Order: sequence, then structure tokens, then C-alpha cells
Amino acid sequence: MPTPKQMEKLATLLDRKGRPKSGGLAPDANLPQEYWQALLDDPHAERAPGSSVRRLRLSEMPPHLLRLSCRRCGRTVEIQKADAVRLYGSEAIWRDVGQRLLDNTCSQRTGRHEEDGCWPQFE
Repeated sequence: MPTPKQMEKLATLLDRKGRPKSGGLAPDANLPQEYWQALLDDPHAERAPGSSVRRLRLSEMPPHLLRLSCRRCGRTVEIQKADAVRLYGSEAIWRDVGQRLLDNTCSQRTGRHEEDGCWPQFE
């Protein structure tokens, strides 16, 4: 273990070699433009799990078998695209249709509006 005097000597040597004294940006400082551009250019930014699929209309959905599950009770519901279009219309949004499907067969009823219902996870 170096002595305190040796540690001070090493620190002054490192400072002379051009090491930056600051450890980074201040908490309230603006992030550099390159950082934001890298986030926008990231090809995975648009592909959050299920985020784009939830917003699609039934007529825009590619698979013919639509599946979603409940994060609360673990139940999985599947419906064919043709049946969903017949029941809810081709312009219905998949997120709304999935929530209705889960709510119609929900077994987690407590009587409180905030706690009732299933929590959909779109696959």
C-alpha cells in the first residue's frame, strides 16, 4: 500500500500528463449533440418490445394468429386475425382489441376499479 505522500506524487504526475481533471458532465449540464444523434440513429430505438405492434390496426397486422398474455395472471389469449376483424372491424387498434379480449375473460376481479382487470403483454 502506498503512503499518502506517494499517492500525492502519483496524482501530480498523472495531472501533468494531460489527464482531464473533471470526471464528466455536471448533473444539470446539457448532453452533447452527438449523444442525442446516436440515440436517434440507433436502429433498435423503434423496436421496443411490442410498442409498434400495439399501435397497428387489425388490417395492418402481419400474422394471421394474434396472441397476447396477461402479466398479472399469466393467461394467454389467441385469436385469428379474421375472427378479430369480424368481431371488432378492420380499423380497430390491436391494443384496444387485446385489452377487450383479456377483460372479457378476466378472473382477477377484486371489486376495485384500480385493481381489476388484466395487464396485457403483446407478443
